[in-house]
Amino acid sequence: MKRRVAILISGRGSNMAALIEGARANSFPAEIALVISNKPDAAGLALAKSNGITTLAIDSKPFGKDRAAFEAVMQSALDEHRIDLICLGGFMRLLTDDFVNRWTGRMLNIHPSLLPSFRGLDPHGQALRAGVKISGATVHFVTPEMDAGPIVMQGAVAVQDGDTAETLAARVLDIEHRIYPAALKLVASGGIRIDGDVCVTTNADNVSDTLIVPAAV
Repeated sequence: MKRRVAILISGRGSNMAALIEGARANSFPAEIALVISNKPDAAGLALAKSNGITTLAIDSKPFGKDRAAFEAVMQSALDEHRIDLICLGGFMRLLTDDFVNRWTGRMLNIHPSLLPSFRGLDPHGQALRAGVKISGATVHFVTPEMDAGPIVMQGAVAVQDGDTAETLAARVLDIEHRIYPAALKLVASGGIRIDGDVCVTTNADNVSDTLIVPAAV
């Protein structure tokens, strides 16, 4: 039976769109059963509806700083729709430790850097200021510590001379759209186990060639 997935969004939902597209395959082990936005005007809601996915807007503004009350309403919806896994797709609201712990090992996020480097805001600017030659994106399990959960999958791009935060972000976004569905497939199929703070894949033969930037001559 396919795992039932909820995607939490706050905006246009570009990663949500990639997850929806990935889940179209008959062999995909999960189905996108629900999209929730904390902003009623989020563009991603219309996109999800156009794909036949149930959507729900839970406006976070009336809750103010009472995150627990907002999450109680959201949890009720997740229970009602029998959700097994959560994917954060640009969800711009901090979650309480209680909510995160309730979904331990069942909630994924994607961050536009090669964690544990460049956590938090402006990861592309951080990468450029550090002078790294490779950047990328990371799918990880959500834990109470921001951008610090067990890493499920990473994808890398070369940092080019003359890159700006915007040009680097555009290339990394393409990687995000490729690895998020792949990571969800891996998790939903039981292809990983969490060993302490580390994700271990059950198939160790899927490592690609080494990436060296600049190219070694």
